[in-house]
Amino acid sequence: MNQPTLNQIRDNILQLARDKGFGATPNEINVAEKMALVHSEVTEAYTAYRHKNIDGKDGFNEELADIILRVLHLCGVFDIDIEKEISKKMKINEGRDWKWDQINESNAK
Repeated sequence: MNQPTLNQIRDNILQLARDKGFGATPNEINVAEKMALVHSEVTEAYTAYRHKNIDGKDGFNEELADIILRVLHLCGVFDIDIEKEISKKMKINEGRDWKWDQINESNAK
């Protein structure tokens, strides 16, 4: 069985959002609220990691999945081709010069 693409998962999430009443168009959601929910999932992932809860219910892995699901919901609402956007961003990053001494705390002087 083939794994679904990110855009297929996005479309499935959007259908679930329609079915559950979570909002499927920009007029049906509060973007600030949805972004705050992404942030809350990041916090939950960090907390799970700190407590060495990696697998299972409310574990690090599950919380990372929640982050992706919430982001893909937003992508569906705004009809974003996330695969294209990720590819574009990866190309930008490939040609980017990283100033590690300025952005990495462990190298701070």
